[in-house]
Amino acid sequence: MTDHASPSAAAGDGAISVTDSGAGTASKGGAVVTGVVIGDVTAEYHEHHHPAPSAPLVWPIQIGRPPVLASAFQPRQGLREQIHSAHRHGADVILAQQAASGSAGVLAGGGGVGKTQLAAWFAHRAIDEQSTDLVVWVPASTEDQIVTTFARAAAVLAVPGARGADTATDAAAFCEWLHTTSRTWLVVLDDVTDPAGLARWWPPARPQGWTLATTRLRTATLTSSGRRRIDIDVYSPAESLAYLTDRLTGENLLHLLDARAADLAAALGHLPLALSHAAAYMINEDESCGGYLHRYTDGRQQLAELMPDRDDPDAYGRPVAVTLLLNVQAAEQATPAGLARPALALAALLDPTGHPDSLWTTPAVAEYLAAQRPGEPVAADHARAVLRLLHRYGLVTHTPADGARAVRIHALTARAAREGSDDPASAAHAAADALLRIWPSIDHTPETAPLVESLRANAGSLHALSGTILWHPDGHDLLYQAGYSLLSAGLHATAVTYWRTIAEQAQQVLGPKHPDTLTARANLAASYGQAGRTDDAITIMELVIADRERILGPEHPSTLTARVSLAGSYWQAGRTNAAITIMELVFADSERILGPEHPDTLNARANLASSYWQAGRTDDAITIDEQVLADSERILGPEHRETLAARANLAASYRQAGRTDDAITIDEQVLADRERILGPEHRDTLTARANLAASSWQAGRTNDAIAILKLVLADRERILGSEHPDTIAAASVLRAWTAAGS
Repeated sequence: MTDHASPSAAAGDGAISVTDSGAGTASKGGAVVTGVVIGDVTAEYHEHHHPAPSAPLVWPIQIGRPPVLASAFQPRQGLREQIHSAHRHGADVILAQQAASGSAGVLAGGGGVGKTQLAAWFAHRAIDEQSTDLVVWVPASTEDQIVTTFARAAAVLAVPGARGADTATDAAAFCEWLHTTSRTWLVVLDDVTDPAGLARWWPPARPQGWTLATTRLRTATLTSSGRRRIDIDVYSPAESLAYLTDRLTGENLLHLLDARAADLAAALGHLPLALSHAAAYMINEDESCGGYLHRYTDGRQQLAELMPDRDDPDAYGRPVAVTLLLNVQAAEQATPAGLARPALALAALLDPTGHPDSLWTTPAVAEYLAAQRPGEPVAADHARAVLRLLHRYGLVTHTPADGARAVRIHALTARAAREGSDDPASAAHAAADALLRIWPSIDHTPETAPLVESLRANAGSLHALSGTILWHPDGHDLLYQAGYSLLSAGLHATAVTYWRTIAEQAQQVLGPKHPDTLTARANLAASYGQAGRTDDAITIMELVIADRERILGPEHPSTLTARVSLAGSYWQAGRTNAAITIMELVFADSERILGPEHPDTLNARANLASSYWQAGRTDDAITIDEQVLADSERILGPEHRETLAARANLAASYRQAGRTDDAITIDEQVLADRERILGPEHRDTLTARANLAASSWQAGRTNDAIAILKLVLADRERILGSEHPDTIAAASVLRAWTAAGS
């Protein structure tokens, strides 16, 4: 239960929170409810979305983290000159300063040749030399990642039209800003896999900006509009020898560079990824180039015996498969012994652009590793130790400072590891459990956005690579959490596509009558509602209710939850009386089935009060709010969070009825309680202070109202950020009040 301009809509089988008549979250089994209620802000504030004043920007600005340059990174001067030449002559572009129509270099090539590293070099140079006003590094394997990164850039830059309420709208505002700004910029789109999804988000061709992309695709779509593709090949023999020399010299192991170094590089096909694997092995095992070459030759024979007909579409997979085999065998013998192979199998199912290293401290990972080594316990510190072991052998890159992308695995390394995995189901379920464990409970704040973007990308990679594994025995909660997150982020189109896919898969694997299938369809309806396709949302939800009534029964909690969702869609469609009728039935059923004192019944009663409140039936709302407050105090206790919310709801109803003094009295009590129980900086506390300001303003206490709201705005800017919708709303109201009071 939350405050009246935003009461909770939880009924039955999942906690549901709703924001701005659209985004919502729910545990699996509970449909996201949209349209009934609005986020945890006061009624006076939620319709105002004007940009709030913010501190002057300090240029240059970096959005996103390019990967660190690899040890012994080779400058590849010839390729860099080609890129410069493509911009200077082919598209009249100069790096980070000049660009003409369609002037984006697209780096193409087989896996393991160093495309991302070369793109990262340009990004790091622009950052380090401060030669470019804005550098944006975008993991671009999904449209979701592109949109969320662009939206974050819009928030940081405070671009016109970016209000923080809709991610896609903010991303579009950022693209428009790129069209008009005089600032220099570089946007790097790393690992483009869906040209069609990228089409509307490709940055504009501007004289002062430049877009650089990497891709494993060779499609005409990417090279249209004047974009120039530059093929990236393996190292030259000289670059291979320079790499080995630099790498071994850096470790004070130059004695390992013997006369067979050139032969080794040739045997590895001069492939940068294979060379990095080999160098890591040599460093850890104190192996010379000649010794490793002999070991590599034996490994090729071993691989041929294991996989004689191995498909290798990239023509680079076999050297990587052999070097991977050698490194994993060595790592398996190192401490902690016997864990490298299963750990790598898990990492290989995740997003190559990185995942949080906190995943490796979860019980799910420790339990998974322990099951691969029966009889020997595995603790969280063992899991982190094996992560560092994989890093030392060049199988993953672990850079803790990169936060949500701290652990990266090369896509070709991951593919080779998956092909050698003998227990993908255990690895997939462990990865899913671990991702779910580190998912923040509130995942659409500025503070959690980078983490959640990474988690969604990793959930998508895991889902795509594990086939139907996560649908057995039922749909894994991670599949649903990722979809709820898209709704929370306001990614309307992406959410519709995602939930349509999930609903189709659930029906194919679990069958049309399975509860998880019904939940997926309900959330598809919610995504339609969020996207403004209200008629589609109503059609699907009415069918879901009919199916739940037939399969689960009319009194099942999931059936009641679906009715609440349908009421939300009716509200959104303007069918107010129908929505109220449903909420009255849900409350009556909850009271009869669960009892008058069940928490879900209290929530249903609070939602009914909210429906009356929204319809202007203030007296009816007050009657119910007073009962909800009395029951909450008696059942939950006077200091329970939902009791405080019930008290705030009653104050809102009193305010709407013109009983301003009563509203102020309650608002002051709620504020004092929340400050004491939750702390002065909790978001609910800030909301309580904003409500007190609203009541004071309505009572004609203009100076008090403005003074309180100034404190609210300052706290929200400091705690939530200047681009948070609550902050923007408070700033807008403060400007209006100040103008009216002057």
